[in-house]
Amino acid sequence: MKLPFILAKRFVAGETFESAVPKIKALNKKGIKVTLDLLGENVKKKTTADETVKEYIRLLNDISDAGLKSTISIKLTMLGLDIDSEYCRENLYTLLDEAKRLDSFVRIDMEGSDYTQQTIDIYKEAFKQYGKHVGIVIQAYLHRTKEDIADLAELGADVRLCKGAYNEPERVALQNMPAIREAFKEYTKVLLEKTTFPRIATHDDELIEWVKEYTEENKIGKARYEIQMLYGLREETMEQLTKDGYNTRVYVPYGTMWFPYFKRRLLERKENIFFVFSTMFKK
Repeated sequence: MKLPFILAKRFVAGETFESAVPKIKALNKKGIKVTLDLLGENVKKKTTADETVKEYIRLLNDISDAGLKSTISIKLTMLGLDIDSEYCRENLYTLLDEAKRLDSFVRIDMEGSDYTQQTIDIYKEAFKQYGKHVGIVIQAYLHRTKEDIADLAELGADVRLCKGAYNEPERVALQNMPAIREAFKEYTKVLLEKTTFPRIATHDDELIEWVKEYTEENKIGKARYEIQMLYGLREETMEQLTKDGYNTRVYVPYGTMWFPYFKRRLLERKENIFFVFSTMFKK
């Protein structure tokens, strides 16, 4: 049974690029930049991966033609990582060639921990060739992240730091929220010290206030980093941060393959579940 899109509309901007455009323009008008994500993961057929590459290239051009202040985010499993890593790399480079031509940017999203090493390896190779046109996401709750952050910071990588949204076992990831917050803070310090423009992705008030206080105390200007949140969450907070002079960006997902993403958002907070089911009974 296909679930109705109305369930996901708080967290997903639409099922097509055209339906997402008004949301992007509304955010841009408020001074908020966007990362647009065509949802999907774990492609198993080359024909599907090949079509996905074409769709991403169309997306980069559509963004450019529409004059939107938006980049894109991609998952390597959408480009065929489950099929063959070299094939996936070739697809990524085809996409990055177009991003470079358009002077745009592609963020390589992080997936479950089974893919972490492959994702980082492919990113490092891409970074050598494409530099400012490619970035990566790192999840603070993974035990391995201390070494990964140090390594990527030394490279001067463009890193988006988030807590992590996948259900990982204790041997792989921190389970306790206070411990995750402390790890997030430590990695943020490293990125602020070692990289030129870290992207700090969180909806957590404690972390947002800490970032603001830490950067002020250490005389790190607001222009030196970006605060990111997900579409449909903390909109008023993002608007206020923008008015206060912070660089802000909203991650805007769209597409027909929205259910895995939607499920992760539900599992993150019980308030999200309440919101979705309450909207089912509104006209």
